[in-house]
Amino acid sequence: MLHIVNKSPFSSQALDSCVQVAPGGDLLLIEDGVYAASSGTVADNFMRDILKRFRVFALGPDLEARGLADRLIDGITPVDYAGFVDLVARNKTCQSWL
Repeated sequence: MLHIVNKSPFSSQALDSCVQVAPGGDLLLIEDGVYAASSGTVADNFMRDILKRFRVFALGPDLEARGLADRLIDGITPVDYAGFVDLVARNKTCQSWL
């Protein structure tokens, strides 16, 4: 399953809810959700724990728009829009966490 999170972990519980409920799978961070992929924040260790259960991706254009493209946590894979489509096609189901 592809889990999609578009909210910052600093202003929403969407990411936390996702990882508490979902057993694993692919996790795509988009829009303000990409703040979770940034190294050196209070979410850094939380994300490293998530990487043990999920394959984590972050939408590259959203990283770039927020100036985070060069601060990505090791193990998180940036994807472009075509990569987003590939993730949707590869997964049988998708869940957006609001």
